[in-house]
Amino acid sequence: MSNRVAETKNERRAAAKAARLAAEARAAKAKKRRQQWAIALAGLAVVAIVVAIVLFVRGGDDKPTTPQAGASATASAPAQSQAGGIPADVDPALKTKPEVKAGEGTVTTLKVTPIIEGKGPAAQNGQTVTVNYVGVTYADGKEFDASWNSGQPFPVQLGSGSVIQGWDKGLLGVKQGSRVQLDIPAAMAYGEKPPAGYPAGALRFVVDVLSVQ
Repeated sequence: MSNRVAETKNERRAAAKAARLAAEARAAKAKKRRQQWAIALAGLAVVAIVVAIVLFVRGGDDKPTTPQAGASATASAPAQSQAGGIPADVDPALKTKPEVKAGEGTVTTLKVTPIIEGKGPAAQNGQTVTVNYVGVTYADGKEFDASWNSGQPFPVQLGSGSVIQGWDKGLLGVKQGSRVQLDIPAAMAYGEKPPAGYPAGALRFVVDVLSVQ
């Protein structure tokens, strides 16, 4: 009888031990799965952050009239000759960077002043105009951007909203081969309190329309 009791106790101990080992194995397996999920989620988070950074950088590059980094030339700097990207049949004056001075008084409405009258087609909404330009702050004539500094004319599609409103409206009807001065109020430029890196207040641009397509 005592032997039977001993055997029963041993069987119970063995069964309990087997159950405990099985539970520990299941717990270890569940822990491993959780770790794998955590690693996978962390990887997805890293990928999402990288994609967001790339999209942000590309978005920043799409602004066509953002002041160029390092542009330190002032409006009173000597005119510079440039041949790259300029059609051979334009007025010779359009091959030289213009001097742009500060304005007088205040600017409340968009003002377009012809400097050189071109003979080509007039720019219309939806068309792409290729231009050279110099931009200064109206109040003090300080240059903040110029395509001449990069050596490449700048293409823009009118009416697409890719540039400030003063350009979209001010270049309508301007003929190929023209040079015009745009005096733009703050409301049609970047505003009185623009984001960092953008000029505040009224602006003055001298724009050469090299082609209309």
